[in-house]
Amino acid sequence: MRSLRLILSNARYFGPAWVFASLNILFGTWAIYIPTVKENLEIDKSQLGIAIFFLSLGVFVVFPIASKIINKVGVGKSTWYGVILSCLSALLPLLAPSYYMLMVALFLFGASNGFTDISMNTLVTELEKKDKEKFMSASHGFFSLGGVLAGLGSFLIGPLDNPIVHMGIAVALVLTVNLIYYRRYIGIVAAPVEKDPFSLKLFRPLLLLGLISFVAMGSEGAIVDWSGLYLKEISRAPEALWGVGFLAFQVTMTLGRFLGDGISSKIGSIKIVGLGVFVVMIGYGLVLSTDTYLAISGFALSGLGFSVMIPEVFRIGGNFKGIDSSQGVSFIAGTGYTGFLLAPPILGFIADHSSLVTCFIVLFCSAFLILVATFILQRRRSVT
Repeated sequence: MRSLRLILSNARYFGPAWVFASLNILFGTWAIYIPTVKENLEIDKSQLGIAIFFLSLGVFVVFPIASKIINKVGVGKSTWYGVILSCLSALLPLLAPSYYMLMVALFLFGASNGFTDISMNTLVTELEKKDKEKFMSASHGFFSLGGVLAGLGSFLIGPLDNPIVHMGIAVALVLTVNLIYYRRYIGIVAAPVEKDPFSLKLFRPLLLLGLISFVAMGSEGAIVDWSGLYLKEISRAPEALWGVGFLAFQVTMTLGRFLGDGISSKIGSIKIVGLGVFVVMIGYGLVLSTDTYLAISGFALSGLGFSVMIPEVFRIGGNFKGIDSSQGVSFIAGTGYTGFLLAPPILGFIADHSSLVTCFIVLFCSAFLILVATFILQRRRSVT
């Protein structure tokens, strides 16, 4: 909790942390309207999966150029520009009048979010280096806090009865707070790094971190996108509970990330990721029971387990010797969003041809890949 106190007591750290929250307030508000958009545009699960694929595609397309832009413009300015772009594009998916326009809107929303994501993670990495303070996990906790705020916003669906107004409120909240704090980080630039020539020895551990990011972000995205439909169609939950799985996932993700920096300092980054995947697998087991309340508990446990994974791999990737922090972060983010890119259409296809239960069986099995990666990383560290 020391890192949380650090953020709350110092505007230098609160500003970047609020960018994390901002991104998920916008994305989470979109996510709770996914069933509504599906119904309004009269599309099936496979079509929805393809549309969400375009969101991830937008994110993925940005990654090859993001590092160069960040290094040229400055990581602080890039983060602020990313916030503005994300706010401008957040309304587009809810305004889309057709299925094809939805795909275009989600592509632009994804591209804006992807650039902001890389910028803000690089910004925190640079601040950790400059100030010798750890607050990456707590910053990701603010990302989850943004999801909690978006989840709580689901209770406005009925009273507002207008997705555009709802998203407009979210955009106003995000912009207002960022306008107060952006001057605290806009001047930050990345420190120059003496680059090493490419070698397999340098690339292999980065590839394993990419694998963890691939599975973790793909799985997180699946829970965000499909938890509501799972509770509605498989658990037969009442309408009031459709968004509770997403909310529970975000609450425990937030709690875990606020605690993560302290635990990581004691047991190490690799071990905390291994511990997290065990918790995730227990959570999936509860989700697969199909009982409404056990499934909600399972989403909550999954959030707790996933909470520590992405912050730790970003921290390690951003501190690799011989590469720019923005390049390390871009690689981790790129592999993670590749998982986020592939998961929706694959799971949509599986859901249409089998069931959402089968989707979560696949996610349960994929968690073993993270276990294997952490085992190899820990073994390599022990040898070296």
